[in-house]
Amino acid sequence: MIYRGKWALVTGASAGIGKAFAEALAESGANLVLTARRADRLNQLAANLKEKYKIEAIAVAADLADPAAPEKIAAAINASGARVDILINNAGYGHPGRFEQSEWPAHRDFIALMVTSYAHLVRLFLPGMQAQGFGRIINVASLAGLMPGSAGHTMYGASKAFLVCFSQSLAAENKDRDVRISALCPGFTYSEFHDVNNTRHLIDALPKFWVMPAAPVVKGALAAVERRHVVYVPGLWNKFVAWTMKALPRRIASMVVAAQSRRVRLAQAD
Repeated sequence: MIYRGKWALVTGASAGIGKAFAEALAESGANLVLTARRADRLNQLAANLKEKYKIEAIAVAADLADPAAPEKIAAAINASGARVDILINNAGYGHPGRFEQSEWPAHRDFIALMVTSYAHLVRLFLPGMQAQGFGRIINVASLAGLMPGSAGHTMYGASKAFLVCFSQSLAAENKDRDVRISALCPGFTYSEFHDVNNTRHLIDALPKFWVMPAAPVVKGALAAVERRHVVYVPGLWNKFVAWTMKALPRRIASMVVAAQSRRVRLAQAD
């Protein structure tokens, strides 16, 4: 993928999959708008990528759980003279525990970031992509969005399932344009996501082939969106899991997911 001269907006860019997207896009020649909550990390990353790849990079600190954040990001982009040709909707986190164990504001903020901000950013930048005849959108969903819901992290799989269907609809609406949309559905990926959720010890205990580094996840996703692969699952093991979940009767698939969720998602609450 050669994106020299294009501008890419990467959300959740300060670590993990977002940082890997920023690195890969910069290597391909794209200029960057990086956003996340941690301004110090963003500024350092922008400076490093500018120096290494001789591209333009700007940092916009924002918390996408704030409903005003997408408009703030768009205003900063317009003020800088940049634009958005490529949108990587990646910001996210997990909220552990059972649904009733958290007060509503925690769930409200989760939905605002994991669902509403993704749709809002697409609505802000999709018309420009359509008008110029070029656009790429990758919504970072999850293997969890292709599986039955499980106990614990109640809203996570539901939010990711939304992103899968949202991406499919967007792709269908733009199939006659060079505006390509994919839902990236990784399985377990090494990142700070698990440190934030206090599940690092659980991830470290998993078989090594269950957990992918971020770089090949991102490389595959960028290739997939170019191929108009609307739902992309990286890694042979994850592909096998996705196929199995689709092939099994729903009741059996739910039983399998329930058994694994007790091991991985609820262990920290037991």
